[in-house]
Amino acid sequence: MGLSCRRVLARCVAVLGLCCVAATAQAWEPSKPVQFYVPAGTGGGADQMARTIQAIVAKHGLMKQPMVVQNKGGGAGAEAFLEVKEKKGDAHLLLITLSSLFTTPLATGVPFRWTDLTPVKMLALDEFVLWVNTESPWKSVAELVAAGKTQKLRMGGTGSRQEDHIITVAIGRATGAQFTYVPYKGGGEVAVQLVGGHVDTTVNNPIEAVSHWKAGKVRPLCVFDSKPMPYPQKITETMAWADIPTCKSQGLDVEYLMLRGIFMPAGVSAEQVRFYVDLLDKVRATPEWKELMAQGAFNQTALEGAEFRAWLEREEERHRQLMAEAGFLAK
Repeated sequence: MGLSCRRVLARCVAVLGLCCVAATAQAWEPSKPVQFYVPAGTGGGADQMARTIQAIVAKHGLMKQPMVVQNKGGGAGAEAFLEVKEKKGDAHLLLITLSSLFTTPLATGVPFRWTDLTPVKMLALDEFVLWVNTESPWKSVAELVAAGKTQKLRMGGTGSRQEDHIITVAIGRATGAQFTYVPYKGGGEVAVQLVGGHVDTTVNNPIEAVSHWKAGKVRPLCVFDSKPMPYPQKITETMAWADIPTCKSQGLDVEYLMLRGIFMPAGVSAEQVRFYVDLLDKVRATPEWKELMAQGAFNQTALEGAEFRAWLEREEERHRQLMAEAGFLAK
């Protein structure tokens, strides 16, 4: 190869190198604060997870711009869903979701579906546990069900015609026990109402009730999953999450898990979605996230892309069937 050819080749290599550097430098990232919507009240599982993500991102410097958590729980989350739907192309807006992503539009007829959003990542699935106050006489599912057949028990839950309400109806259908469902704005408030004796039982998520369990104020009877929770560390002096039996093993054949996922508005680019997928992967690798997963006994299933979309399709249809059986579908 002649000298002139080598010089030309060297220049080409240099130009390609500069192009690669420029492309890397121009990779998309937020240019202003990222709004992080929670379609529920403060203190509940979704709120706690969103604020944990916010704190991890800030502590570890995972993003140059800050996250700003906003609770928009009006209309069982419809407030948040409709606002995100209207902000097409806004890559500075994230939404953490519950299964109200399905239940709210099905129950109310509000003009919204999950397909109006861009799925980013499933972070986990949240468990439901049947709880009673420790001062109550019920120490097993059988005892609670027996009581519910002789008197109407007060079941506290988040929202109306939402996840907690669906589980309550399912328990009644499976056992014949009777419940008066009492809705509250968020899971944190529900747990407080149980501690105060204002309701007889709840199906709070673990993260919503764990502090009261540690304090000896509430008692878990069973978990609505197909297998026990895989967390052997003791929460109280005598029990770990793993020690709570499944409801099915206790004669209550009801199972239910709730989505904890991240979405963006429609119309954002694949590069913008990839930024947040990578960000969330970094969050999930931190010790603070692992601590949250253990404290809240989460099912750590994580999905993205086509797998996540397929799961969402299946769950929407499953919720349609569950809500039809409960008589909760909008007329």
